[in-house]
Amino acid sequence: MTRLAQVGLFEAEEHLLAAIAESRSRGLVVVDAYSPYPIHGIDELMGIRRSRLTLVCFFGGLLGLSLGLWFQYWSSATDWPLNVGGKPFDSLPAFMPVGFELTVLFGGLSTALALLVRSRLWPGKRGSTPPGVTDDRFALVIARSNTDLPSSELPELLRRHGALDVWREGDR
Repeated sequence: MTRLAQVGLFEAEEHLLAAIAESRSRGLVVVDAYSPYPIHGIDELMGIRRSRLTLVCFFGGLLGLSLGLWFQYWSSATDWPLNVGGKPFDSLPAFMPVGFELTVLFGGLSTALALLVRSRLWPGKRGSTPPGVTDDRFALVIARSNTDLPSSELPELLRRHGALDVWREGDR
């Protein structure tokens, strides 16, 4: 399903938030919002759920800890046991530094990989950022979810909330 989305460029944060609120109340799809700085509460206003990347990080770290402890136990107690000063082969305190390091490594790498896959940020992918949003402008991308709403209403809604410029996505 292809949607023709409209992009509106705003000068102030308040105009952007008002446009998002009205768009959501009218049943429009808020595709994305761009801002030069983080805006507190915009994710709830846009209807974005909490991220599940924390679970990916937890299970990645758990996998790293498990593999680290298992490999050290296997190598020192099963595969090549050496009697060093009468110390036990399976000394858990000696395994902790490597286990901790692998927990951090696997947790970080799994989170970064999951973020790239979830965001569809493949190597060589070109992004399209509206002009000015890295400096001092705010942008909102909205689309129709139902066909009952006329397409001429999208630019009108954005301009009513103070959009400086409105264009169809892909035209620039």
